Amino acid sequence: MKISGYSFLVMLSLGLLSSCQHKMMQQPSAPTNPAAPGFNAVASDAKAIDLADQVMEAMGGRTAWDATRFIEWTFFGRRTLLWDKTAGRVRIEIPADSTVFLLNLWDKTGKVLLKGKEQTEPDSLKKYLFTAESIWINDSYWLVMPYKLKDSGVTLRYLNEGATENGKPADVIQLTFEAVGRTPENKYLIYVDKASKLITQWSYFRSAADQKPNFTTSWGNYQRHGKILLSGDRGERQLSNIAVYDQVPDQAFTLFKPWK
Repeated sequence: MKISGYSFLVMLSLGLLSSCQHKMMQQPSAPTNPAAPGFNAVASDAKAIDLADQVMEAMGGRTAWDATRFIEWTFFGRRTLLWDKTAGRVRIEIPADSTVFLLNLWDKTGKVLLKGKEQTEPDSLKKYLFTAESIWINDSYWLVMPYKLKDSGVTLRYLNEGATENGKPADVIQLTFEAVGRTPENKYLIYVDKASKLITQWSYFRSAADQKPNFTTSWGNYQRHGKILLSGDRGERQLSNIAVYDQVPDQAFTLFKPWK
């Protein structure tokens, strides 16, 4: 069959288009929940990573989490934190002894009002800002751990199908850490509910080598705040006054006086 020059060009163009479309279909899509730099993907297993992604989706999704800026909560009735997640700032108030920490988490600068007196001596200020960062690391993990399963330094391992202390079926993931935070030797077992894909229990081990946990606590009473879910019920302990804000006055992170 004789093919005209024009027909040949049309067929060639269609062939190239089909080839390009096929290549585009073969290319993997960008991950919807990318891991933080330093996440130990090599030592983590695929099932645990997949469950971490399902937890993120159940909590509202990565896009909603990234877009969430200001989070406030009270930690076990002791102190109230206001966290500017986007700018890396935190305000910590301890009303019982008139103490306020104003800390920039990125450059470690800030101000401290200790028992009603501002700390200005450089060494003392540095020490108390270090304390403030330790408080934030601890208190924020109790609130937003489900969003941090693929953080830097984390290794995830799927252990087994199990059940929480109240008998609900769950998948159990082990979290260990390397060279991150104040206590990288810690270990957690995370219980992911089979039906909801929400974390409903965790067990804490002071050392990754320990066989028995120091404590096991439920995660309950998930509520929607803004576009994400947050849980405040930790069994005998409570994270209360949880709120998400779109806007907060800048003075909340620069002045000791109450911001609202």
